[in-house]
Amino acid sequence: MLRNYVARRYSSSSSLSALVYKTIKQSRSGPPPLPVIETPRWTIADSAIACILSEQPAPATLTTHQKPYIFNCLVQNEPGVLSLISGKLAGRGFNIDSLVVANTELPTLSRMTIVLPTSTSKGTIEQVRKQIEDLVPVWSVLDYTTAPSIKREILLAKISLLGPEYFAELVAFHEGKTVTPGQSTLTKLHRSEWLRMRHANLDHLTNVVQLFGGSIADIAEFSCVVELCAKPERVSALLELIKPFGVLELARTGMTTLARTPLDQSVSLGDEFSEEDALVDASMLPPG
Repeated sequence: MLRNYVARRYSSSSSLSALVYKTIKQSRSGPPPLPVIETPRWTIADSAIACILSEQPAPATLTTHQKPYIFNCLVQNEPGVLSLISGKLAGRGFNIDSLVVANTELPTLSRMTIVLPTSTSKGTIEQVRKQIEDLVPVWSVLDYTTAPSIKREILLAKISLLGPEYFAELVAFHEGKTVTPGQSTLTKLHRSEWLRMRHANLDHLTNVVQLFGGSIADIAEFSCVVELCAKPERVSALLELIKPFGVLELARTGMTTLARTPLDQSVSLGDEFSEEDALVDASMLPPG
């Protein structure tokens, strides 16, 4: 009431406007309250638990073995070793999921990473491992199935930039269902609209790939090439996300792995160095 009376009594052009301002300021008990935004929250435990359980992944259905079998073979770098090992696996009826061979730090030694399917029993896998290790050009066969190791795989995928509609028509064209791909999508768009659509698809695709640590290796007029080096699980997850854009070509190198070096926690710096070791013999120092 006092503020309204003073404001009506003295206008801003009056010499007493400063008094009006100070009177209004003194009558205030504090700053005006901030607006309160009510955030939704759970009030019933049953609803919160139901939401948490709905976000959980489905339980695994495999009962024999959950992970693929991984063998790391150190073999002699000579002709015929690859066919010898693959023939041994084929004789037992194994289907190789991936196989990567490359030279090591020694020119005469090669490292071969073999990934076998999970449908095989552990006893059969151990027999095959011993049979491969008994071959003459094989130095050792290491089982990295459960060992702590670093696993990597390289992905190169050519993705369409024209949208899923054009990709669906492209698939129909190669199946003989349509005459010309893009006759119902691209022909209805102006040149500027087509360019905006292409760059929008490229931006969305780049954002998804960069979240996985990948990059765009090449860009063409109608497609681009995605590059990623990550765990095989992350490579498969990225493929599922970019599949709606339209995968034109795909190349995966297969998994390569290297075991982690365990840390020796029993040895500390205090055990290695003592005060006696820190003393320096004066006769060993240079003159001066």
